[in-house]
Order: sequence, then C-alpha cells, then structure tokens
Amino acid sequence: MRIDLHTHSNASDGTDTPAALMRAAADAGLDVVAITDHDTTSGWAEAAQALPSGVSLVRGMEMSCEGRGERGWPVAVHLLAYLFDPTHPEFAKERERLRAERVERIRVMTTMMARDGLPVNPDQILADAGPSVGRPHVAAALMRAGVVSSISEAFSDLLSSRGRYDVPKYDTPLEYAVELVAAAGGVTVLAHGRARSRGGLLALDHIRDLAELGLGGLEVDHPDHRSDDREVLRRLAVDLGLAVTGSSDYHGENKTIGLGDELTDEAEFDKLVSAATGVEVLGR
Repeated sequence: MRIDLHTHSNASDGTDTPAALMRAAADAGLDVVAITDHDTTSGWAEAAQALPSGVSLVRGMEMSCEGRGERGWPVAVHLLAYLFDPTHPEFAKERERLRAERVERIRVMTTMMARDGLPVNPDQILADAGPSVGRPHVAAALMRAGVVSSISEAFSDLLSSRGRYDVPKYDTPLEYAVELVAAAGGVTVLAHGRARSRGGLLALDHIRDLAELGLGGLEVDHPDHRSDDREVLRRLAVDLGLAVTGSSDYHGENKTIGLGDELTDEAEFDKLVSAATGVEVLGR
C-alpha cells in the first residue's frame, strides 16, 4: 500500500483545495492519504465529500507546539494529530487559541512591513488566508508584489525567524498537546523532528518523555531529514515502541515535493489506527 500521512490543503498553507488534494492523491496512486492542515480541521468535510473510490482518508491536523531543544531552550515543534474527535471541548478550545495566535502574529508582522513601505495589505492577506493564516501566505503576497522571486527567498530574509519582522506566537507545550489529542481519542506523531533547516532541534530526551505520555510515532522519512538523522529517529522509535512513518509534507505549488515521495509502511500505519478511537478512517 502507498500511504502518505502528511499533506496540506488551502485550508492552511497548501495550494490545493481539499477536494483537489483528494483527486491528486488518487492520481499519485495513493491508497491512504492524511489531510493535516495547520491547527485546523476546516478541510475535513470537503475532503471527505470528494474522496475518490479506492483512496482512504485519515483526518488529521498539524499542531503548532513548543518543546525542549537540544541546547536547553524552547524550540518550535510540529505534532501530527490523527483520528481525534474534533468536538472534544478542551482540544477544540486550544485549536481556537492557536488560530487566534496565528492571526495576531501575521497582523502585527504585515503591519510592520506596510509601515516600512513594503507593498502588503494586512487585511487582504488575512481575508485571503482564512483562520489558519501563516508566514507562507505573507511570502506568497510578497512574491505577487515582486518583492521576492520565490517563497524560499521570502523565508530566508523578510520572514526569517531571526529577521526584523519576526513576531513570536505562543504555541502549545508538547506534553499538553500529546495529552489533549489522546483525550480526544486521537494518536500523535512527532513531525520532522530532525529537520535542521527549520531551526533548533528537539532534544531526544524530550522525545523519550513524550513516549511515556502516549506519543504514538515518529515521522522518520521526511524530505527535510538527512539520512543519518533518519537513522537516529528510526532507532529511537524502535527502542521506544513507536510507529515509524514516512510522509511527503505536500503543499501543492508551495513546495517542490510530490505526493507519495515519502511513504509509511502498512504495518506502521495499522499501529496508529489501532490506537485511535476518535474518528474512523474513511473509505477503508
């Protein structure tokens, strides 16, 4: 089976609609695809309605979190949450808070840019992006305005986490996130935990702590992982009894990676599904 457990639609920072994402999954020969937009489940219904025959849908989300870095200070981390009940009150409240953090961060960043004379319209960016707005939406606006030639150029300078327009947001502590998802009947996988290009790395000891709290797996095979880092994560997952996943982190035209370029083994996928009680896999 061809299983891709990390993709994005335009409900967050991808370019495909949820329906188009499902069609693209079928065209790529996927048997299972997960929709994992940032801090939102707003694409679930459209994706489910458009699900092609022969493709199974895992409803999920990529959650903005904060963990303990290798050097001891906090680092931004993403957590993939699968098959949880979206109506769970405490988890729904935390997702709402995260989306509000996103909106406020982008409003402040783009307002500063506009005051410096950059051709961006904060209200328009927020209106076009919706509730799960993020820096890629600003990058796209800068590219349309001719300020930068690519999304990557925007992130290397104007949108850098070390740049003059960076504004912090308050993400969910990893421990709390794992517990929230479990309480909602879901299962969690640490996303791209050794992606060196994204900033500071999460301490391996913190991953061990998370396993004791109920973390379900590690995303090992990811486009941003070097081969040696994949091996570190693979060994750690085996030692801790966690599922090993592989995923493309597809974003449509916003990234060059294609659907199914990294895949999850069927037996590892079954481990995750057996641990979840929130919602079922559709089409299976």
